[in-house]
Amino acid sequence: MPDGAVTVRFHSVGGWGAITTGKNLAMTLFDLLGYDIKANPKYGSEKKGQPTTYYLAASPEPIRVNCEYFFVDVVLSPDPNVFKHTNALAGLKKGGVFIIQSDKAKPDGVWGDIPKPYQKIIIDNDIRVFYIDGFRIAREEATDPELQLRMQGIAFQGAFFAASPLMEKAGLTDATLLKAIEDQLQHKFGGKGQRVVDDNMRVVKRGFDEVHEIKDKVLGAGHSEKTNGEAILPIPTMMKNIPKSESNLSDIHRFWEQTGNFYLRGMGNDNLTDPFIGLSVMPAVSSLFRDMTGIRFEHPEWIPNNCTACGKCYTACPDTAIPGLVSELSDVLDTVVKRVKKNHEKVEYLPKAVRQMEGKIRALFNEPQNGATVNHLIQDAIDQYISENNNGNGLAQEMEWFREELGDFQFALTRPYYDVFEKGQPNSGGLFSITINPTTCKGCMECVEVCEDDALRPITQTEDSVARLREEWEFWTDLPTTPEKYNRIDDLEEKIGPLETILLNKDAYLNFASGDGACLGCSEKSVVHLFVATVESLMQPRIKKHVAHLSELIEKLENHIQRKLMNTVNISDSDMMSKIVTEMRDSDLTMSGIASRLESEPIDQEWLREVTQLLAKLKKLRWKYTDGTTGKGRTSMGMLNSTGCTSVWGSTYPFNPYPFPWANHLFQDSTSMAMGVFEGHMAKMAEGFKTIRKAELELNGGYNPSEHNEFFTYFKWEQFTEEEWLLCPPVVALGGDGAMYDIGFQNLSRMMASGKPIKVIVVDTQVYSNTGGQACTSGFIGQVSDMAQYGKVWKGKPEPRKEIGLIAMAHRNTYVLQATLANTSQMIEGFIDGLMAKRPALFNLYTTCQPEHGVGDDLGTHQAKLAVESRAYPIFKYNPENGIKAEDAFDLSGNPAMDQIWPTYELKYLENGRQKSMQVAMTFADFAITEARFRKHFRKVPRDAWNDNMVLLSEFLAMNTDERAGKFPFIWAVDAKQNLSRVLVAEKIVESCEERRDFWIMLRGLAGVETEKVEVVDIESKIRAEVVGKIAQGLMKMAGGDGAGIVDLAMGEPAAQPATPEAAQPTGDYMAPWLDTEDCTACDECTKLNPSIFAYNDNKKAYIKDPKGGPYEDLVKAAEKCTARVIHPGLPADRTGKDVDKWIKRGEKYN
Repeated sequence: MPDGAVTVRFHSVGGWGAITTGKNLAMTLFDLLGYDIKANPKYGSEKKGQPTTYYLAASPEPIRVNCEYFFVDVVLSPDPNVFKHTNALAGLKKGGVFIIQSDKAKPDGVWGDIPKPYQKIIIDNDIRVFYIDGFRIAREEATDPELQLRMQGIAFQGAFFAASPLMEKAGLTDATLLKAIEDQLQHKFGGKGQRVVDDNMRVVKRGFDEVHEIKDKVLGAGHSEKTNGEAILPIPTMMKNIPKSESNLSDIHRFWEQTGNFYLRGMGNDNLTDPFIGLSVMPAVSSLFRDMTGIRFEHPEWIPNNCTACGKCYTACPDTAIPGLVSELSDVLDTVVKRVKKNHEKVEYLPKAVRQMEGKIRALFNEPQNGATVNHLIQDAIDQYISENNNGNGLAQEMEWFREELGDFQFALTRPYYDVFEKGQPNSGGLFSITINPTTCKGCMECVEVCEDDALRPITQTEDSVARLREEWEFWTDLPTTPEKYNRIDDLEEKIGPLETILLNKDAYLNFASGDGACLGCSEKSVVHLFVATVESLMQPRIKKHVAHLSELIEKLENHIQRKLMNTVNISDSDMMSKIVTEMRDSDLTMSGIASRLESEPIDQEWLREVTQLLAKLKKLRWKYTDGTTGKGRTSMGMLNSTGCTSVWGSTYPFNPYPFPWANHLFQDSTSMAMGVFEGHMAKMAEGFKTIRKAELELNGGYNPSEHNEFFTYFKWEQFTEEEWLLCPPVVALGGDGAMYDIGFQNLSRMMASGKPIKVIVVDTQVYSNTGGQACTSGFIGQVSDMAQYGKVWKGKPEPRKEIGLIAMAHRNTYVLQATLANTSQMIEGFIDGLMAKRPALFNLYTTCQPEHGVGDDLGTHQAKLAVESRAYPIFKYNPENGIKAEDAFDLSGNPAMDQIWPTYELKYLENGRQKSMQVAMTFADFAITEARFRKHFRKVPRDAWNDNMVLLSEFLAMNTDERAGKFPFIWAVDAKQNLSRVLVAEKIVESCEERRDFWIMLRGLAGVETEKVEVVDIESKIRAEVVGKIAQGLMKMAGGDGAGIVDLAMGEPAAQPATPEAAQPTGDYMAPWLDTEDCTACDECTKLNPSIFAYNDNKKAYIKDPKGGPYEDLVKAAEKCTARVIHPGLPADRTGKDVDKWIKRGEKYN
């Protein structure tokens, strides 16, 4: 390096803003000093969670080398856990500067976190060590939650100038330096608004002022056990139960030893090249290696006594990090006993004691709790049992071991799994639990956001809290999966029940492993998790039944062969049999010896060869389903992925979160690849079904090769029976907006036109998320992104959004689902319908992209809800099997206020300290204002500037062009103090509102739910009659009557006393529906299903608002999905509806 050069190395974590900090630092050095700059990141394609490195060199003379820098003057480490995986001091020059992130308040605490070997390097090389709590600074200064992690790196820019010798060398003053930094921030972030620039500048200043040097560096002082992992790492917990594969190619244990553990120790470059690395081949579910503990600073804590088992948390979690589970009390006790036996000496008294103790525990469960948890009650039962039975024989010691193994693991007594079952059958209630997976949780806190019962709270992560999480997770892995008796889904294929509860099955929940590099809160992963869990839940019962059928066929065929072979031997001659027995009295009497002495018919060798091969094939087929090469049996699906975000978090070497065959191809080719894979896959499935069909024909005496071989030669998937088709693991193509909407659209269209029943998932972020947020045809009008910037001429994306759902419908042979996380029941229902359909299926799924949409990491589900309610993203299904008319095949159910253009919501605000509210239309603008990608189109108006030319947007949209002249549309909003404010809406957002409104009207027309237009004359007459009626009613009240008859007369209707639903008498078998409001747990299932029938009261408890607000089937569906089982659908008065008898039968059990 030239004289006077400064070299810097960053050690950070993907998603923490180190690259932005490095760029800003490089540009600031250039602007300040005019130095020659060489700067580049070294980082993979992963988004968040993986260690990243950034290199920078600044020199007064040209830098001749372009490489990664080993020898450096300064090391900045925003990663506080850097020494767990990397030698951050490698190459740091004698007397160099090392700056690390730490939340410790005092220098000795920071020094104690540095492992002893690195303390020695620091002391021996006279390295100056500084520390700063950049996260605290960013948390306190960032006005946008989504910037808290990314702004942490900006604090290090200030710390760099304060700690490095550069300022002194260049003769810079504090004022000169900070002015240059502010100019650079203005250039970088000015387009995002002055507020963003000011936020960053405050963080830089605090970084400059709050960096502290460690002066007292004593070897071993405050020494902790943190290391860089050079010792052999333990096998990850979730890998221990995976069987060893017969093939090295798919053996995860071989992969861990040869590859995975190197990456976890920060030694990925030290791997020896082998054929597997050369081919980029990974075993399935290799992301089990990963541990996300190092990238989070908080994690959720479950409060069991507040939990209602609504399931929102484990459904929304993108990282499969918070599974729900229902356990039998006996299974819990048995699990603890097994752990005691595994970890302690011989156990003599405990097995009997827990059986005797079980009744006492249940008795305590049924008493008033007074805030005690299930764990406390079990501990109380232990104390009682010891006091009653302890006679000094070692029982107390074994009970103490029991306490240790149970630990602090928590359970809840919830209405759906305990109270309801206890009411039906005493001592049958289950214990519900929510457990945090410490290796996959990234701390996005979406689970906390969706929980409305205060059953999840964020707590600061500490070494003790992590240790507790790990202990509880190990206990969870030992517990059996949710027993079948607690399965509240009566028929998954018929979609009967609360479908999200499929996730209570461990196999379904863990069919997606996480441990990947996706961004915090990534909604792509949430929807993919729900999809693969649905596939697993559909396939496993079918496979179980199929394996039983194979076993039965094998047994029958073996007996069949034996009988047929026996029939070739004549054993009816008793004299001959006596003679043979006499002759063989001095030797073993065997079947072969007897057969050799008896008259027999020749065996049909061709038949025997054919049927024994058939038997061998059946056994091989069963082995593939039960064990197979991997030891885990045949997989439930296969996936072809398009390059994009889904490949970044799905395959960044060496981590893959899928437990089934998965391949990545070019940006546009996943659907084309899927067509080829599908044909090969179907050919293999056909071979298995041929074997089964031949065996069945043989057993029925009807198999004739000369007659049947031609059929079996050309047997293919189109000829599969319905049962055979449903046994075929689906071939799935997965991709984002670019892969499906744009460059890969022709491939997708060709696949749909082919009619091949391939299932396509589109994770719709409305932007090219993976490549920096470029504009896409899936984006909305006015959306600001790369290649659709906001400026004087260009105001974001100018063209309307492409609706791929409508285009797919135009193929007329494809099942189409458009869904969001706001209504997971509708989403899973759509998955089931599409997966079972023997036709192509397109699942277009709204997925919040936190960095590109500009929202908080915990708001994926929240933003999806706003997108549906604002008509930005209507949800629908299109099933060609339901009819050729659009209204028969198209289903808009699940959208709010379907009879209105815009839904309304209650806006609460404070005025002069008093709580007030108003009903406001939920327009596209009300959704857009919550996201940074639209923020430049809005401007808050000071109260003293409010005037009569400002028109509420919903009213403005109803005006014609002339009426709009001179008017300024606004929407209502509330600030951080809940004060009411007006926000002006730019023209592009108005245009976007109109486009979304028109699209909604089109969808209503397709679904046949368009409300009838009333003639203007009729409106005038109704208004006139209503006014006259009100006047008459007022006069009659003054005269002492209520005037009801006169009102009716004025309205042109006969006077009749109306009967309320409660007062109406049932006709025939009619039974009015009812709801146990006091027991409602506010799970939202009924209100999402049909808000015209169900609503919440002021206490957030559901009630039946209008029993005639929808079809009877909605009452039954709501009863099936209700978490608390408080909805009773009654019986319909109108029995003329479609499938009404089916719905009455389904509703019987809830009345």
